[in-house]
Amino acid sequence: MQMDQESGNRQRVALITGASSGFGLVTAIAMAEEGYRVIATMRDPRKRDKLLAAALQAGVEESVSVSRLDVTDHENVSNLVGDVLKTYGSIDVLVNNAGIAVGGFVEELEMAAWREQMETNVFGVLALIGEVLPSMRENRRGLIVNISSISGRVGFPGYAPYAASKFAIEGLSEALRHEMLPYGVKVVLVEPGAYNTAIWEKGFEMITQKPNSPYAKQLDAVLDFSRKAAASAPEPAEVARKIAAIATMKRPKLRYAMGKGARASLWGKSLLPWRMFEMVIYRLLNKK
Repeated sequence: MQMDQESGNRQRVALITGASSGFGLVTAIAMAEEGYRVIATMRDPRKRDKLLAAALQAGVEESVSVSRLDVTDHENVSNLVGDVLKTYGSIDVLVNNAGIAVGGFVEELEMAAWREQMETNVFGVLALIGEVLPSMRENRRGLIVNISSISGRVGFPGYAPYAASKFAIEGLSEALRHEMLPYGVKVVLVEPGAYNTAIWEKGFEMITQKPNSPYAKQLDAVLDFSRKAAASAPEPAEVARKIAAIATMKRPKLRYAMGKGARASLWGKSLLPWRMFEMVIYRLLNKK
């Protein structure tokens, strides 16, 4: 069992999913810089080079290890968590970051697309939580950070599967936070808006549109808006720094909305009459 050289105590362990790029990668580095032993997981470990290069540059290469994890393979999840607990004694922080963004208009989406979205973004998160919770509960400590999205609070046209998955994570996290309160386990939602991560490019590739679609004009407007947002999106490092800061808090909030336009969207939805809010969204997406 590894020891934290500064405190003389057991080195804290952070398990992070989807660490080959985006929020997962930079969070792995940020947590290692805070003294954690980081188990950085990814579906394809051949994509580890960018993470390992960043760890080397930050001087934390000894604190970051890469493991294969497909969150939709629940046997893989169970085996990995078991191995980490056996090796390190506990998991202090779980960051559920792995996710995909399926897009398209509801009428045109096949059930297989909905299932793929939910298997990764919802059931994958549930699998990790289910394996990690017993140890955290028994130890009466731990932190679960679920990476949600502004789309978990505001549903945008053309991204119904993604929004549905993130709305599910919001409800799950809220209920789980209540359940874990007596056991000292903290549950937190981080809700990024637009950031410069790979999910944009991958999401555009997963857009479904049928030939001669009646929604073609609407979807084109949504994609045009999304591409413009992606082009000007900030880097994800500030989200990683926030997660590292949350890990030091005794009483973190449930929700942390972050990024360009996120707070404005939440403010608009909560304060404006619905008809006015939906007109704002309509005009925003159709602005030339």
